[in-house]
Amino acid sequence: MSDDTRAIHPVWLRATHWLNALAVVILAMSGWRIYNASPLFDFTIAKGITLGGWLGGAIQWHFAAMWLLAANGLVYLLCNVGTGRLARKFFPLSPRAIVADLLAALRGRLSHADLRHYNAVQRAAYLFVLVDAVLLVLSGLVLWKSVQFPLLRELLGGYETARRVHFFAMAALVAFVAVHLVMAALVPRALLAMIRGR
Repeated sequence: MSDDTRAIHPVWLRATHWLNALAVVILAMSGWRIYNASPLFDFTIAKGITLGGWLGGAIQWHFAAMWLLAANGLVYLLCNVGTGRLARKFFPLSPRAIVADLLAALRGRLSHADLRHYNAVQRAAYLFVLVDAVLLVLSGLVLWKSVQFPLLRELLGGYETARRVHFFAMAALVAFVAVHLVMAALVPRALLAMIRGR
């Protein structure tokens, strides 16, 4: 089998990737509408990029996408661990390697010749997203069922702090998605590989 036809991404990875992408878009847009109902800061999000129309509708969209992200994210994580892909693709990882690859990327010298291997910056970014998603789910549980999760609420510093944690974790995820889209535009072969698997 030639390098051009060898599978880069298995079917389960592509399916969970695109379902997670859908869930994140719905969560962000509905979350922005929820945020507008009770802003944390001195700004609101433009209604044209929010989802739900009104607070109740936004909450319904948010909960539906929350379950999709939680279930699909768990499948993604279990498949990565179960197949050994997590250890194989993301480790070892060192701060020195991250800095070296980041500097190479900023100089335009980071190779993308072999899409089967992630560079250190990609590894760190994808691992960050896993941790960030867990933080989003935990802080979201506090916002949704604060009374039912008192220990979690206190671990996150109380309800209002959990709101801020949720907001900044969401902002970090949206920033990741923006950079991810830019990189997909700069290296379109990577996008095709995530669609076709090869």
